Amino acid sequence: MEQLTVKYDNKIVKYFAFATIIWGVIGMLVGLIAALQLAFPEFFNEYLGFRYISFGRIRPLHTNAVIFAFVGNGIFMGVYYSLQRLLKTRMWSDKMSYLNFWGWQFIIVCAVLTLPFGITSSKEYAELEWWIDILIAIIWVVFGWNLFATILIRKVKHLYVAIWFYIATFVTVAMLHIFNSFELPISFMKSYSWYAGVQDALVQWWYGHNAVAFFLTTPYLGLMYYFVPKAANRPVYSYRLSIIHFWALIFIYIWAGPHHLLYTSLPDWAQSLGVVFSVMLIAPSWGGMLNGLLTLRGAWDRVRDDVMLKFMVVALTCYGMATFEGPLLSLKSVNMISHFTDWTIAHVHVGGLGWNGMMTFGLIYWLIPRIFQTKLYSQKLANRHFWIATLGIILYAVPMYIAGFMQGLSWQHFNPDGTLVNKDFLEIVIDMKPYYILRSLGGAIYILGALMMVYNVFKTVRSGSLLANEEVLVTDERNHISAKSEYWHRKVEGKPVRFMILSLIVVAIGGIAEIIPTIAVKSNIPTISSVKPYTPLELEGRDLYIREGCNNCHSQMIRPMRFETTRYGEYTKAGEHVYEHPHLWGSKRTGPDLAREGGLRGNIWHYKHMIDPKGISPGSIMPAYPWMKDDNLNTSLLVKKIQAMRKLGVPYAKNYEYQALTDLNKQAEVIATDIVKSMPKVALNGMKESDKVAELKQKEIVALIAYLQRIGTDIKVKPSKVN
Repeated sequence: MEQLTVKYDNKIVKYFAFATIIWGVIGMLVGLIAALQLAFPEFFNEYLGFRYISFGRIRPLHTNAVIFAFVGNGIFMGVYYSLQRLLKTRMWSDKMSYLNFWGWQFIIVCAVLTLPFGITSSKEYAELEWWIDILIAIIWVVFGWNLFATILIRKVKHLYVAIWFYIATFVTVAMLHIFNSFELPISFMKSYSWYAGVQDALVQWWYGHNAVAFFLTTPYLGLMYYFVPKAANRPVYSYRLSIIHFWALIFIYIWAGPHHLLYTSLPDWAQSLGVVFSVMLIAPSWGGMLNGLLTLRGAWDRVRDDVMLKFMVVALTCYGMATFEGPLLSLKSVNMISHFTDWTIAHVHVGGLGWNGMMTFGLIYWLIPRIFQTKLYSQKLANRHFWIATLGIILYAVPMYIAGFMQGLSWQHFNPDGTLVNKDFLEIVIDMKPYYILRSLGGAIYILGALMMVYNVFKTVRSGSLLANEEVLVTDERNHISAKSEYWHRKVEGKPVRFMILSLIVVAIGGIAEIIPTIAVKSNIPTISSVKPYTPLELEGRDLYIREGCNNCHSQMIRPMRFETTRYGEYTKAGEHVYEHPHLWGSKRTGPDLAREGGLRGNIWHYKHMIDPKGISPGSIMPAYPWMKDDNLNTSLLVKKIQAMRKLGVPYAKNYEYQALTDLNKQAEVIATDIVKSMPKVALNGMKESDKVAELKQKEIVALIAYLQRIGTDIKVKPSKVN
């Protein structure tokens, strides 16, 4: 067999490693600010109460920064290092490698420059606007092209298990992102989802759940299969188990998205599919976890002394916990308690902080000394980081579990006479404050550990020198013929293009089976004749609701359960949402559900509540929105918005867009007049009522009130008197 000299590119690994560290700290700090806003709302609202750090705007910034900036760069860091060594070749194109790097950083900067300004599509984990979605698709294709071109010039015959997961990650994330991102742009900064209501919710959570599966899980499993055996200096425990793990995981995972929509207006058959496949998911998930942990059999003495292996063990343990809990939460009896509560927040962060965070820290501690040809500056500091990070995870997760249990049980607690014990939702919110404080403490401790890592890495880099082009002698095994008959899977993995196509087919089956019937079969989404399109003012108000991220704290989905209908009113019907692009069902109730909010309170109540929520509801943790009473409503896109909605199937009359502004002003004047007449004279500041009305009707707050007063009023239901 021929021997060749290959130069591995470590410079690109360095770039992604540094980006991982920098964006990781930034993303975690943004998350800490969001957590502190719930723990100490008075400070943030009264002293730091400006719009660009309000909770609804920075919460999606936090999730995007941690998922796509921290974990995303961590994926590229690990893949670019391991892929070259597994294939015994340099990356196919240095230019594509660096286009991948700089393009990804540019996308992250675009997110930073849009989300705090309220430029968002509102779809969870997919909030970025249409042109950024296109950039993401382009850069992802650049990564995939470079990945596959490198595989095709490999110096080995078969592909190691880690590369299977890299391939599945590329093809599935591309499919998920493109399909979920179908939007109709109306300007550079505004678009509407192609899907509406139930269909949008299903597509979104098909994407959202599988973004967790194929962005936060499968690439990190690939990294686990490479780095754990490397660090332990032992072969992977079971090759056959890895085969079962891979194919079962990618087939089952894609079906599980509907478990995020249990008891909602999604058709029952889709919910049932989500439950069945979620429960099945525990088998391949734990198979992978055990394959990783059992690889360390006989190497536990090394685990005690090797800080990287410590991080890996905790990461795999957290992965096992999260993938046991996921199927548990998909059971309807458990989901009835957990959905919309902080239990979900705890679950997500066990995966994020424990699985992704600890794995990334371990990779950084292992990679940096090697590519900089030196020893880690301080093993002692790295060990302290390990214990501090572990403590931070515990202090974060445990209070959130307790808070979630309390919320889920308190919401459905009845007195013997059939009335709710906690009639006012705010009573439960106030009880959460100690747990939000403890959560913030846990997050701060976790970040402290990350900052210790930053210092340790900085000192390590300063003491070494980058081996930018690592020269190694490799054996070209491509034409080597084994004397033994090949195991069947060897034949599959020896054909990378065929392997990619087969992977795509396997992951596409679940999506096709769930999404196509929901979109194509009209009986799945029965229409309601009384449901009408939003008025122009209500449509503008809904866009403001999205801009401020109100759906991050408020759901608009009343489930058909006694404790929900008693508190909020008639359960939500699928046909109520047929004109909603995108849906706003929400996934968390930090505040009460708003599905039947329309008409429950007067316009003046909403006006005061938006400006000073704590004055109206003492103990509230809702941020104030004073700028909405000062800023004029921008209607420059109203014509395009109506035209776009008509293209999406909303039945606005032909040429109505040219009448829309007149109707908007009429409705705004009615609401403004009602508010002004309810104001005390001192609030008029000496102005005539007519002048105050003329001023107020132009403001954003009137449009938002119009939307809030419309929600849930299209069908005649008996309003609930309980908040």
